[in-house]
Parts: sequence; structure tokens; C-alpha cells
Amino acid sequence: MSNPFGTVPPDAILAGEATDAYFERTRATLEHADKNPHVVAEVTADQFPTGDFDVFTGVKDVATLFEGRDVDVDALPDGQLFDGGPVCRIEGPYLEFAALETALLGFLSQPSGFATAALEARVAAPDSLVLSFGARHVHPSIASTVERAALLAGLDGFSHVAAGEILGREAGGTMPHALMFCFGEGNQADAWTAFDEAVGEDVPRIALVDTFWDEKSESLLAAETLGDDLDGVRIDTTGSRRGDFRHIIREVRWELDARGHEDVDVFCSGGLVPETIRNLRDVADGFGVGSHITGADSVDFSLDIVEIEGEPISKRGKLSGVKDVSRTPDGGHHVALADREAPDDAESLFEPLVRDGEVVREFDLEAATDRCLTDAAAVDFGSTLEE
Repeated sequence: MSNPFGTVPPDAILAGEATDAYFERTRATLEHADKNPHVVAEVTADQFPTGDFDVFTGVKDVATLFEGRDVDVDALPDGQLFDGGPVCRIEGPYLEFAALETALLGFLSQPSGFATAALEARVAAPDSLVLSFGARHVHPSIASTVERAALLAGLDGFSHVAAGEILGREAGGTMPHALMFCFGEGNQADAWTAFDEAVGEDVPRIALVDTFWDEKSESLLAAETLGDDLDGVRIDTTGSRRGDFRHIIREVRWELDARGHEDVDVFCSGGLVPETIRNLRDVADGFGVGSHITGADSVDFSLDIVEIEGEPISKRGKLSGVKDVSRTPDGGHHVALADREAPDDAESLFEPLVRDGEVVREFDLEAATDRCLTDAAAVDFGSTLEE
């Protein structure tokens, strides 16, 4: 089978076939009428700043989508935070990109939602280890999109092996409950010992300690079993039995410390959200975050023509004219017509992406991560989540 999982293949996306049907009707109509106006179109979520910032990403795929087409494209840098106004601008003959709108918005909307949620988790515990555990909640074909968004937002690692191969990063992880079940209740020490003997030295010895007995008992048994080789314990207690999760973590920490295991870290996972993480960050050493990232709402981007044959135009409720977005040193986000003077000390956030079909920007994930975290601090991203 050439397409066993029924996914839309890359060739169809590049050919403009991953589109809504009405764009095909539009193409047929304009070609029949011999019309193909020169337009400027902008991708926007909110017209004006709202005070709520999102992370912009997916731009590398957008560049690939427009490569070789008779258009110019400008966009915010990968990892830039934005609050209203356009994030991407396309200029050229309308039929050159009309059928690409659906794919274009998909390349931006969902990854930007993932990255924004991951950044929420990151700022909730800025000094802790935070890992992405959510790839199991999305279609496998986009697992690398999830993990890249998590890394871009500053998370320390992820769990998906195939995504790691695509991203050039090594996936991390230790043991699931299934491993503990295979050894059975009462044989937890055998499971941890076998794990320690089987995996490479570079794999952290993190024992899962909530499978059969209470978390304190299994944590102490893991420490007794592996001794100085034990790097940490992971508590993944389900919500139905969690009770006061903070108290559980503190109790485990207390009992480990009381027996001289101060160097054993405590990691938490299982349905964690930023509020939970903030409540635990002073008593836990690390967190695995899954559904908060993968269940994030996509950023509701739309593409609108704002200029046609040099004249501003818009639908009702949208803003006509070519616009620019800029950032002032104090973190202010400004939206204005591109031909108007920006506020003092404001710098435009738009950068060239494609010129006459040629991609003119390089992409570096580490640089995008630095940009994201630096900009998050500049706009005080975390403070809005604390309120």
C-alpha cells in the first residue's frame, strides 16, 4: 500500500490539492472570466492587540509551500510572540496562491497553538525540567510538529522516537506501567533492576513508583533497590486517586530525604496543566506535560485580501490596507498601516521569507527557541497566566 494510513501526501499539499473545494471553484471562475488580479493578502488572528500573546511558528513549512511560486512573502520570525495584526503577508497574482490558503493556515494554526501551550508550561516552572509527553494524543504523522513546537517553546525534551529522528534530537523516556505489570505486584524491585541492567548508561534511572503500592512505599523500595544508581522517581498517579497531589510529592520527598536520598529527584506526570505545575514547582524537580500541549486550541488564523491592484480593500469587520506590526523596547505590540510612521523606538517584526519564489530565510530551531523565550520575557508572558 502506498498510503496505508490515508494521510494527505506531501505532493498533494505542494500541488495545491490540500484545499477547500470553493478555491477550486474560484480558480475556475476567475480563469473563465480572464481575471487574475495582483493582490496583497495577510494572515491574521486578531485585528488589534488584545493583551494575550501567542507564539508564531510553522513558518518553515510555509516557506516550503511557496517555494518556486511567483510571489513575495513576508512573515514574523519563527518563535516570535504576537498580539494582534498580521503574522504573514503574501503578494502576487491571486491565482498563484489561491488554492494554498487551506494548507497555509493549517501549517500555522495548529503548531502555533502547540507552541503557545508549551510556553505556558515552560514559564510555569522556569527552573524545572519540563518534557513533552503528548505525542500519543495526535495523529502519528504530525508527532514531529508537536515535539518541534515544544522544543521551540523551551521545553527540555520529548518522548517520540520518530520525531527525534526528523528533528535530529534524541527522544527521552524510561519506563511505562506496562513494564511494571509484566513483572507483577511484589516484583517491582525485579523490574527496576532489569531496567538498570538492560538500558544504556546514558538513560536516566527514573523509577516509576505509583503502580501497585502507595508512592512513598515504592519510592523507598526503588531507592533501596538501585541505591546510588537511582536518579529519580516518577509519580504518575491518576486523577481519581490523586487527592492532594502536592502533599503526596512532599511526603515522598520527606521520606527519601530522611533516609539519605536527597539526590533522588522527584518527577511528576499525568494530566498536568500550568496551574498544577506552578503549585508543585517548589517541591518537584521535573514535569512531563502531554494533553495540555496537544489539546491546545489552534490559533484561529484567517487569510484576507487587504489590497487589490494597489487599492486597499477588506470585508466587513476586517481592516483594509497593507499593515505592519512592530515591537517597542517595553514590550508593546503595535499594529499600523505599513506606510505610516511607527511609534518611537519600535522595530518592525516582519522579515522577508520568499522573494520571487525563492526562500530567502534560514531556519534554526535553537535560534527560534532563544527568540521565543527572550520575547516571552520582554512581553511578560508569564504574568498574565499567574493572574
